[in-house]
Amino acid sequence: MATATTAAPDRQQERTTRRTRTGIDRAYYWMVVPAFVLFFIFHTIPVLQGIFYSFTDSPGYGEWNFVGLANYAAMFGDGRITDAYLFTFQFAIVATVLVNVVALALAIGLNGRIRLKNTLRGVYFVPYVLATIVVGYVFSYMFNASLPAIAQRLGIESLSTSILTDPDRAWIGIVIMTVWQQVAFAVIIYLAGLQTVPGELYEAASIDGARRWGQFWHITFPLIWGFFTINMVLSLKTNLQVFDQIIAMTNGGPGTATESIAVVIFKGGFEGGEYGYQSANAVVFMIVIIVFAFVQLRVLQRREVTV
Repeated sequence: MATATTAAPDRQQERTTRRTRTGIDRAYYWMVVPAFVLFFIFHTIPVLQGIFYSFTDSPGYGEWNFVGLANYAAMFGDGRITDAYLFTFQFAIVATVLVNVVALALAIGLNGRIRLKNTLRGVYFVPYVLATIVVGYVFSYMFNASLPAIAQRLGIESLSTSILTDPDRAWIGIVIMTVWQQVAFAVIIYLAGLQTVPGELYEAASIDGARRWGQFWHITFPLIWGFFTINMVLSLKTNLQVFDQIIAMTNGGPGTATESIAVVIFKGGFEGGEYGYQSANAVVFMIVIIVFAFVQLRVLQRREVTV
């Protein structure tokens, strides 16, 4: 009995000594290693395979040959890819700005003293939990059928036909749908930021005669700048990878007017027998997204303010 009692503290002391010596308990390894293995198998290996195939002429099946940097060189003379990059940047910038402007305005309203505040927060979050492809098909029906029918009855000629069939206006419909869905997540981030602003600052500002706009510009916005940075980086990254809503609403049309980089990679790589070529396109696009996110994060973080 005494031996068992003595052995238990010895084992406990041994585990404590081992933790002290290594700094990390083995239990943490059992939690981290499986996740790391899954991430490596289903993320890292496919990325490395894509980089490998970007140096080949693989059609996605069968035989292939190494072509070196030929795929990368051909990209710079491909008008379709150039147009896709221009469309993607145009779409991403416009959608990102609108998402954050609308979300910040809604968050300020929902953070005020209004009735049914919690209910409205839940209602505004609903679009985010819906599948993007499903929302895209719903908006496609609205722009192709419902809106033109209403416009014809009201005598609005510019909207009597679907804007999704107009090469110059189709992207606007995609932006509207994207903003409607993405605002939900951005509102939650901004609401979290607004909760961190001390109320005493507003009281002091009111005593000094500061108006609502002055309070927002000099108190609220600087103090939630970190949350603004998060939303801007996440929104731009997501919008640069726009895919589902385009497939659902226009499939890249009319013609190639709304083809984003992701759509071009998908169509060319999986439907057009350009697997190696579009792998090179994907590698370049990945680098572009990383550079944009890094630069954007560094620039925005310089203006962060702490209380």
